[in-house]
Amino acid sequence: MSLMGHEAVLVRSEEAETLGLGGNTARLLADASATGGALSTLRMTLARGADGATPHYHTGSSELFYVTEGALQVLVGEDVVTAHSGDLLVVPPHLPHAFAAAPSSGADLLIVITPGVERFEYFRTLDRLQRGEATLEELLARQDRFDNHFLDAPIWREAREAGRSA
Repeated sequence: MSLMGHEAVLVRSEEAETLGLGGNTARLLADASATGGALSTLRMTLARGADGATPHYHTGSSELFYVTEGALQVLVGEDVVTAHSGDLLVVPPHLPHAFAAAPSSGADLLIVITPGVERFEYFRTLDRLQRGEATLEELLARQDRFDNHFLDAPIWREAREAGRSA
C-alpha cells in the first residue's frame, strides 16, 4: 500500500492480503488506519451459491456493496433481494443484512464500510476460524471491536434453504 500525499491511498493488486474463506476469497484492500478513518474496503469473490456473511448489523457505519460480476443475494432488513453485475446497494447503520452468491451464480464484489472500522483482523479471525485455529466464542467476543453484531434472521435462513433445494 502506498500513501499518495496526505489524502490518497493506492493499493496495488499484488500487495493486497488475500484470504481463503471456505472456498471464497477476500482481498483486504484498505483498512480504516490507512484511510484516516474514512473507510475500510475489500474485494470478495464468492463461489457459485456460496455463503458470504451471516445476518448482522453495524451500529456506526454504512456498508456499500458493488457487484462487479455475477449475482449477489442480500438480506436487507426483512427483504431478500438479488443484486446483479453493475448494481450498487448501500445498507445504513442498524439495518440487519447478510449476503451470499445467488444459488445459480458466483459473485465478485467490492465492499466498503464508511466511516471506516479496523476490520482486517475480523477477516483474519474468520480465516483462522475456518482453519480451526480460532473459536466462534473468540469471534463473538469481538463484535463491539469490529462493529459487527450478529443476529438471527429466519427469513434469510429460509431464502438460502429454498435456493439450495431448487
